[in-house]
Amino acid sequence: MPTRKPDHAPESAGRKPGKRAAERGKAAPTLPESMVTGKASPAKAAVGDKPVFAYIASLPQPQRGLAERIDALAAKTLPGLQRAVKRGMAYYGVGDGWCFCCGGFAGHVKLMFVNGVTLTPVPPVTPVAMGKATRGVELRTVDELDERQIAAWMAQIAAEPGVGGKRR
Repeated sequence: MPTRKPDHAPESAGRKPGKRAAERGKAAPTLPESMVTGKASPAKAAVGDKPVFAYIASLPQPQRGLAERIDALAAKTLPGLQRAVKRGMAYYGVGDGWCFCCGGFAGHVKLMFVNGVTLTPVPPVTPVAMGKATRGVELRTVDELDERQIAAWMAQIAAEPGVGGKRR
């Protein structure tokens, strides 16, 4: 069987690599996994304000701006607010449990309410793999953030028995 010649000649040891070869060797800028794949961030699970603030700070704009506004609105609306990073998103709760979560994804921020089917009006988005009763909104810009409605939903869900309010 005849031997095949290589499709390209190997670079000689005395030549400098071309500009394109040098560019190929550079590492591409990295973004959080959620910005590339649409999946939740690989942020480590941790309870407290500090991990949530670090998670929000890791998001690119405009997701960071949206998450900061949602976090500030939650702090203003819910006394005794507790924060945690779980499943690659920021979780918020009061009393007996977690009420809602906020996560940055490629091109938008998801704000999802645990047992959101009980809210009035019911938020429009039914997320995949977050439970049949979870509902929320997907926000692309700060202009889409209806703070009045979001605050009303936050207060409603925090008062739900077994979600944020006291169990009966």
